Amino acid sequence: MPMISLDEIEAKTKAALERHGAAPWVAAHVADAVRKAEAVGNKICGLYYLESYCAQLKTGRVKGDVEPVVTRPKPASVMVDAKFGFAQAAFARALPEALAAVKENGTSSLSVGHAHTCTSLGYFTEQIARAGFVALGLTNASPIVAPPGGKTRVIGTNPIAFSVPDGQGGIAMQFDQSTTTVALGKITMAKAAGKSIPEGWAVDADGKPTTDPAAALGGSLVSMGGYKGWGFGLMAELLASGMTGGIASRDVKPLKAPEGPPHDLGQYYLLMDPDMSGVFFDRLAHVADGVAQDEGARIPGQGKTGSDPVDLEDAVWSQLNELAGT
Repeated sequence: MPMISLDEIEAKTKAALERHGAAPWVAAHVADAVRKAEAVGNKICGLYYLESYCAQLKTGRVKGDVEPVVTRPKPASVMVDAKFGFAQAAFARALPEALAAVKENGTSSLSVGHAHTCTSLGYFTEQIARAGFVALGLTNASPIVAPPGGKTRVIGTNPIAFSVPDGQGGIAMQFDQSTTTVALGKITMAKAAGKSIPEGWAVDADGKPTTDPAAALGGSLVSMGGYKGWGFGLMAELLASGMTGGIASRDVKPLKAPEGPPHDLGQYYLLMDPDMSGVFFDRLAHVADGVAQDEGARIPGQGKTGSDPVDLEDAVWSQLNELAGT
């Protein structure tokens, strides 16, 4: 497998997106998100999606040249209409207004509506935390999860991300996880590789546990912790669709299909000023000290660093060059 620098991955990703119809500024934001995902080994949210991005740009399923519209309907509420374009570009346009709102009010919300899939939700909450604010993000996705004990798909993997600043421009804590036992991409990757999946990840069309990824894709994923994860998934569903104007998971078509209606998804973010209480960072340090008492224990995201260069599979590297026209 070739070792490829992040600069080259980002440059070729941007070139591929522009070549298929994305405006340069839009392509730059999406390429940055791909770069960050590949740096930390989050392949499902990196180049894994690039082919579908390019195909959907050509068919118009995602709009690569639209200008998002940012509004502030209430003092602490910011909304951005992505106009069926990329979530990364819409978020970038709205973030300055959301940061201004949280500075003025102590808390604020940012609703991203009518957007393409955002892939890594932590990519967005991390930006808020690096600006000095606590961030909670939620989104929904195509239906792949049935209620515990059921077999009819109602919601998506519906991720939740949470990022905490360290008070010095860095990240003290971060997690970005689906509300299912595993992300859908791990099932599709197992199927493509001809591998089985662990029991407990999914059930088949009859609601029975399965280790066959094909049967899992024909059935549904399992919520983490059963009813507890199901509740979090429903919370993400209602906030991501109801607070943004995006559609419900049950109406979302397959995300990687080259043709079809726009994704029309929503992402909902809460921004919180840690200085409001005057003790936030003291409490953070106290909790971190408690975690550090046990060898090997850590706060989520602590000590996580990216790699550069990174290993790319030959097929992925070849596809990237083909899409970029190089």
